[in-house]
Amino acid sequence: MNPETFRKALENDGFPIDSKKMEQYHKYFILLQEWNEKINLTAIVEEEEVYLKHFYDSITLAKYTKIEGQSLKLCDVGSGAGFPSIPLKILFPEIEITIVDSLKKRINFLEILVKELGIDKVHLYHDRAEDFGQNKKFRSSFDLVTARAVARLSVLSEFCLPITKEQGVFAAMKGSQGEEELADAEKAIKTLGGELDRVENFELPHNAGERTIVLIDKIKKTPRKYPRQAGTPNKKPL
Repeated sequence: MNPETFRKALENDGFPIDSKKMEQYHKYFILLQEWNEKINLTAIVEEEEVYLKHFYDSITLAKYTKIEGQSLKLCDVGSGAGFPSIPLKILFPEIEITIVDSLKKRINFLEILVKELGIDKVHLYHDRAEDFGQNKKFRSSFDLVTARAVARLSVLSEFCLPITKEQGVFAAMKGSQGEEELADAEKAIKTLGGELDRVENFELPHNAGERTIVLIDKIKKTPRKYPRQAGTPNKKPL
């Protein structure tokens, strides 16, 4: 998927794309390549792969959730090089995004990326997801919380549901294994105040692989003790 086919795909999906946004995606790609030589951000560096498996893949979330409006607050947990939140922010510049990542080098990259792209309403935090979720400032404060390829769903739910607003949505972006993980995560989702809305399965263009988005509604407050101490969710999933 080169930049032109990427643009056409977005137009076919009915997304608001223009030349300024395409230039921002191009800058993103260039910076990603430059920084990837200094720190390991991604194994995917070829242009067609980046546009398809990072940019377009990130944007698929907008097909299944409402990502628009100045009041929308989105949190991306374990964002790495900014996926999926930065591609979404470029496409929908009015939304407010918060990125949490445990590696300072990645946050340093994102600080420069945000500045170079000229985007605002972006908040970057170098923090463990467990500690971030226990911060009173962030608990139950985001309309949409997402994570892409971070951890198994049972663990991810403990990272993401505590910071999701009641009546908000936690959207887990997964590969083909998403539904398999759901069976193991049912107890965690319920314990943390969530309820499964639906599972969306689809295939990326050009036979680039199966994807699953698990959509979980936050229906009640998460008990105060969650998320547990850093490292515990991974060692002892709910």
